[in-house]
Amino acid sequence: MGSYGALLAEIAFFKGMHQRHIDAIAACASAVQFKPGEYLFREGQESRDFHVIERGRVALEIRLPGRGPITLETLGDGELLGWSWLIPPYKKAFDARAVEATRAIVFDAAVVRGKCDQDAGLGYDLLQRFCQVIGQRLQATRLQLLDVYGTPAAKAHA
Repeated sequence: MGSYGALLAEIAFFKGMHQRHIDAIAACASAVQFKPGEYLFREGQESRDFHVIERGRVALEIRLPGRGPITLETLGDGELLGWSWLIPPYKKAFDARAVEATRAIVFDAAVVRGKCDQDAGLGYDLLQRFCQVIGQRLQATRLQLLDVYGTPAAKAHA
């Protein structure tokens, strides 16, 4: 198992994944650190990677005209960050900002996509797992936008 294989096997996102798939993804991993307030990425940037937060907290934000940044969700230890690398045109959908000192595992998206092209089983497994993350993020965004824009009557029925 690669240097990150054992660590990945313990993270909820990777639980139950075939060991050969974990090993393939671990080969694309490296460690990164972010200071409080530092952006991991910005909306609209090319999506060259994705992260698993090892330790720390990261806010997913969008900028609303006239309102500034709105935090949609805050992610913490063991959570996955970044799904735009899967879907052309591979552009980041949100800003991601470290709320506190954060250590993460970063994965090279182009290399992971190449491995998925070579191994359809790996690609399908990752796609199923990322679709769950995308669904959760969309639901969190929906709830946050209802909170920001919902009328008092709509909020009472939510």
